[in-house]
Amino acid sequence: MEPTEIPPDDKDWTVVITDGCPECGFDPGLDVTTTGSLIRETIPFWTGVLSRPDVRRRPRPTTWSPLEYGCHVRDVCHLFAERLSLMLTADDARFANWDQDAAAVEGAYGEQDPARVAEEYASAAEALAGAFDEVSGEQWDRRGTRSNGSQFTVATFAVYLLHDLLHHQGDV
Repeated sequence: MEPTEIPPDDKDWTVVITDGCPECGFDPGLDVTTTGSLIRETIPFWTGVLSRPDVRRRPRPTTWSPLEYGCHVRDVCHLFAERLSLMLTADDARFANWDQDAAAVEGAYGEQDPARVAEEYASAAEALAGAFDEVSGEQWDRRGTRSNGSQFTVATFAVYLLHDLLHHQGDV
């Protein structure tokens, strides 16, 4: 991995909840009750990516490698599981800030074992899928607020998550 620092991603991606994503073609008009199944469908993709011989190679010095993206989506699954639990158990849940770029540096994403990351992604994705499988009825309307003030319902949170997991498939 090159020592070049990745520029921070400071885009407000919450627009994908209503507008979709012209970069990857994501359509937010999906049935959120299928979130668990849609998360599970990403597991074979990431397992395959993380077994590539060039998994540590960055396509450009300022773009994450497939391994770094794999670590990111694994950590996204852990983070979203925590936040989903908080939304379902606390009224007007508040989320602490998570700096994905700092997490990549602190976690030495490019130095991790790809096979282990694949196993960890599969486990984290399955756990998150199971948690979304349990959401029903009025729970989809429960609310949470991110540290920057962005507000979500469990339903819009699911859309935001699915975009993240699917968008990064195009990145690798």
